[in-house]
Amino acid sequence: MTAPSGQDEPALAAAAATPAGRAPREDDEGDAVPVSVRLGAVIPPEDPEDWTRPLTWVAASGMLLAPLVALVWFVAWQPTTSDAPLPGTWLLAAAVVIGGVLTGVTQIGPGRAFAGTLGAGLLGSLLTVIVGGVTAGQRQVGTASPTVTHAFFAVIAGWAGVLAAATLMPALARLASRWRRALAPSAIGVAVAALVVQLLFSR
Repeated sequence: MTAPSGQDEPALAAAAATPAGRAPREDDEGDAVPVSVRLGAVIPPEDPEDWTRPLTWVAASGMLLAPLVALVWFVAWQPTTSDAPLPGTWLLAAAVVIGGVLTGVTQIGPGRAFAGTLGAGLLGSLLTVIVGGVTAGQRQVGTASPTVTHAFFAVIAGWAGVLAAATLMPALARLASRWRRALAPSAIGVAVAALVVQLLFSR
């Protein structure tokens, strides 16, 4: 009797793992292989906690772009009046739009691109208002501080721009270049946000 060679060891292991009374099947060899691979289409993982992937950082930066712009503006050059839009107001509204689009282009498929843009725009808007409230100076009785006013108006205008940009994202989701996907929605969204800023302060 000869000892089993090294080449027979995988076959013996597969036979030992097969329940008694049932012949081994081809499916047994692929149980440990992902379904997407067995079907012939390798789908890239989409683990939101995989911070080693560049697109994860792009998506995160899109969500945090507007709050970071608001933090820098309100800490370094805090507004003292809310009678008219300031350069920071336009910039903050544009940051809400661009941040949403940056996150949207990291998503795969028209539906995810649309939802990702809206979700990032909403999160960025909420964080921006929070930053405006936290960094506001002295509270005024009966009226909001200029910081909160600019933050709120910029968020409203930016959210209008995000809605406009999100409607374009599904149509461009099939483009290979992510930058080409982001260009038109960003431009149109920023233009809509700028128009809404002007309308809000002209009331």
